[in-house]
Amino acid sequence: MHSFVFHSFVCSLCSLSVLAVRIPVSVHTTTPNSPSHVARQSSSSSNILSVGNTQNSFYYTNITLGGRTISVMLDTGSSDLWVTGSVPNAQDTGKSLTLSYAVGNAAGDVYTAPFSMGSYSVDDQAFLLVTNTSTFSTNIHVEGYDGLIGLGPNSGSSIYNKLSGSTGNNAINRIFQQHPSSTDDYITLMLSRRGDPGTNLTGQFTISETVPGFENITSMPQLPIEMVYKVTDEDQHWQVLTDKDVGVIGPDGQPIEISSIVPKAPDGQLVAVLDSGFTLPQVPRSMSDAIYGRVQGAEWSASQQAWLVPCGQLINVTFNFGGVSYPIHPLDVSSSDFGVAFANGSPACLGTFQPISSAFSLLGEYDMILGMAFLRNAYTLINYGNLVKDGSNTNSPFVQMLPLTNEATAVSDFIQVRTNGQNLINSPQYTLLPASQQQSSPETAQEKKQQYEEKVLSRWPYILVGCLAFVFLVAGCCIWRCCKRRRMRKQAALAKQKNQSPGFPSTERNGPYSQLHDSNSTATLVMQPMRASTLEFKDEYGRDAFARNH
Repeated sequence: MHSFVFHSFVCSLCSLSVLAVRIPVSVHTTTPNSPSHVARQSSSSSNILSVGNTQNSFYYTNITLGGRTISVMLDTGSSDLWVTGSVPNAQDTGKSLTLSYAVGNAAGDVYTAPFSMGSYSVDDQAFLLVTNTSTFSTNIHVEGYDGLIGLGPNSGSSIYNKLSGSTGNNAINRIFQQHPSSTDDYITLMLSRRGDPGTNLTGQFTISETVPGFENITSMPQLPIEMVYKVTDEDQHWQVLTDKDVGVIGPDGQPIEISSIVPKAPDGQLVAVLDSGFTLPQVPRSMSDAIYGRVQGAEWSASQQAWLVPCGQLINVTFNFGGVSYPIHPLDVSSSDFGVAFANGSPACLGTFQPISSAFSLLGEYDMILGMAFLRNAYTLINYGNLVKDGSNTNSPFVQMLPLTNEATAVSDFIQVRTNGQNLINSPQYTLLPASQQQSSPETAQEKKQQYEEKVLSRWPYILVGCLAFVFLVAGCCIWRCCKRRRMRKQAALAKQKNQSPGFPSTERNGPYSQLHDSNSTATLVMQPMRASTLEFKDEYGRDAFARNH
């Protein structure tokens, strides 16, 4: 047995990877039998891959890169492929890149190499070769994997944005691009649960086909992917809407009322991201408080940034999507794997639905991130649709989920694991407190700041439209005034021309001293020279100009 520093999410959404923070708790794990690769599960199809599980905290499968078999973590919340160690037959693209994750920075050079996953292969798949793992806070090889494969939309790939051409497209996009289909551009994911005596489900990952025995997933409601704005499509994730007004049912059997921060979300519905890279689901703080705040003896742990509850407390939570209920196994609502304790030193279990903080969407694109603790309760199909770059599928992307948790069996499992087979569920010590006595976790100054910023940033389309409208309005007023002045001048000139009578001279002149236009006018003046004296007058008219008349 050994312990390692655990993170609430190992790889974050592309827009949040830099903001990823570590949850300072330890999870007790057993060393995987084969940390370098996952043993293939027997199957009639080579496209059904076994998924390894490290203590419900990391899920991984095998790929082949440059002829080397590598175990990589499956992450539906990011879109890049990176590996550690060496890769034979790899070609350096001359580009370098740094990706930030909760475990540390994955930095290195971008290479291409032959890639295969199941029976699918790509000749020159781009990937990030991480040669220095000193920044990682945990030994990922010991945890069971040596890299990560992002299964998110291609638009979120940093490698794609770094390279030109189709080589930069992520691995799943390349597979679908090379095998065009109007219906089969999908993956499915089933996660196992360690420590659950009542289930024999094993982790499995498939490409373009379903797990045998679970084919009816294709008959489940198709949940449309909520699209982000085109200018922020790097933040596009597999996000869907909860049901109206009953999206999340709390421990008391009543809906948890939460208002969405997503401006375009319908009233009464929340936007949830499905992300297999998060161990602990990230939910609004008021939702986390509603789940754990009425539990007797519950404590908020500032150091863990999560609720601590008695391990014998069975807590019911149900999510509703597309009119279908997805009950969460009580072993997933609180976890005994973290080695946490109450303030008095007695053992405690960690509330897995953690208040969202560093993963908070400043752009208001989603309300919560449903990670592994949720995904273990649903077999999930993700159809990429027209999000496959250069693909042939013109259909909109969607998600289908098949419930995996039987409530009665789950209760029996919980009693066996947490209370040694004693049914104490209805004991007074495990009765929920009245709603009036519900505890609330403290909101940090940073969260308040983020919420204020979100209210501004999430409205950027409306702010932009408003600014553009103002600019157009001002420009329109200026143009209108100019046109009006020009029209007034023209009208004045026409009016003046109409007012000119034929018998009167025009006031227009060709020059500063030009002669009047009318040649017949008696008003034509000819300058006469002035006489110098009266003598000239007398000589001309024979008399003195000043002589008296007698």
